[in-house]
Amino acid sequence: MRATAVRRTALAASAACLALLATACGGSDSGDKGGSAAPGSQGGDAGKSAIKALTTAELEKASLEQGDVDGYKVSRTGPEDIASPEAVTVDKKECEPVGFAFYGVKRGTPVGNAGRKVVEEPKKKKTAPGDLKDAMTGALDMTSSLVTLASYDGDGAEKNLAELRESAAACATGGFGLSMKDTKQTITSITEEKVTGGDEAVAWRVQMGKGESAVPFKLVVLRKGGTVATFFSFNLGATGEKSDFDKPTAVIDAQDGKLG
Repeated sequence: MRATAVRRTALAASAACLALLATACGGSDSGDKGGSAAPGSQGGDAGKSAIKALTTAELEKASLEQGDVDGYKVSRTGPEDIASPEAVTVDKKECEPVGFAFYGVKRGTPVGNAGRKVVEEPKKKKTAPGDLKDAMTGALDMTSSLVTLASYDGDGAEKNLAELRESAAACATGGFGLSMKDTKQTITSITEEKVTGGDEAVAWRVQMGKGESAVPFKLVVLRKGGTVATFFSFNLGATGEKSDFDKPTAVIDAQDGKLG
């Protein structure tokens, strides 16, 4: 498969995934009760149940805005960026939490939610005159992310992250299929990566497809108190099983900082 076909595959996967990310882009008026203590709160059940979810309005204030991350364009998500549970099918039940995360499907009962699309500005690279291939590669080498915030009462956020860890571990190898409307994708591997942030954080390299048509994605999830921040990222300049790209660390750090 050559450049045009590979790019078409990446675009199809990216379009589906920009509806994305993970933890509940949907909202609810109720939340889980009881759970993990936030920093500075009392220990035990009293501290856990004291965690109160932020409202949607509060999450909007804590979300990234244009100018918060140098070199990136930030915009708000709309209804078209969020997939409903009915729109996504995962062929293995144990892979459902992580599969849903790719498309922004609601998980659990979030009290508040907010979302942003964060797109890296094109890099200015010097290319030799007439080197069309190098120029095209440079134009595609920019990372786009869907960043979502979801808040939970009690231990809802902690449970959310634990469920995602368990699902990713169970589905790391062997692959699984998922579809959204008429778009079908196959996840071939999930590899955990190092990341820091929040009270706890986890990251994975997610690969869709095989061979030259393989497309890598990055899934990063961090929890701060009762809020879960999810980052699902892709880079159209990265295609093939051996390709990769850096996590959008500046975006992750900026969002972590705004959560306090």
